[in-house]
Amino acid sequence: MSLRVLVVDDDALVRSALRMVLAAADDVEVVGEAADGARAVAAARELAPDVVLMDIRMPGTDGLAATEELLLRGPREAHRPAVVVLTTFDADDHVLRALRAGAAGFLLKDTPPHLIVDALRTAVDGAPVLSPSVTRLLIARAVRESGDDRARAVVAGLSPRERDVVAGVGRGLSDAEIGAELHLSPATVKAHVSRLLTRLHLEGRVQIAVLARDAGLL
Repeated sequence: MSLRVLVVDDDALVRSALRMVLAAADDVEVVGEAADGARAVAAARELAPDVVLMDIRMPGTDGLAATEELLLRGPREAHRPAVVVLTTFDADDHVLRALRAGAAGFLLKDTPPHLIVDALRTAVDGAPVLSPSVTRLLIARAVRESGDDRARAVVAGLSPRERDVVAGVGRGLSDAEIGAELHLSPATVKAHVSRLLTRLHLEGRVQIAVLARDAGLL
């Protein structure tokens, strides 16, 4: 039984190239094409493909909105195909929005043709499909967000005055400038900074500034 695929891209040449790639696989059938998100949603509901190979940036309704329409907002009785996003963009907000909508995968257009075909088969089987660069991006974001959580927890344990000092250091202010804002002497600010370095096991003002940024104080 053939894997039924709907190809969605606003570039006719890209659609044609994808058709050629998919036609080389004996178990894949391209059942339709669409040039924008609105037509993709309509075609998916009419043709009931197993997989939609979806571009992101298209005129009118983009691929992310179309994915949400198919998988999040569509009627419960409607056929829900697997959606694999295929794009030149790997911005993490695009990746996360697509995955949150229920997309089965996110591939870049420089993915080798045989891997695109393999990805479609994998998506239909219910397994996630991600390009290596997208996987690295998600790992980096997870690490960054876990670091942000730690920073917020650290700052939550400081007094309001200490948080103000951390924020001032994060903005690159001198002890005198921080003191002027907080109505403290430069010596008092310097003492606050010294205590913060000791308590938080930080090496210098740069690390205090990084803490301020990660904790959202800037």
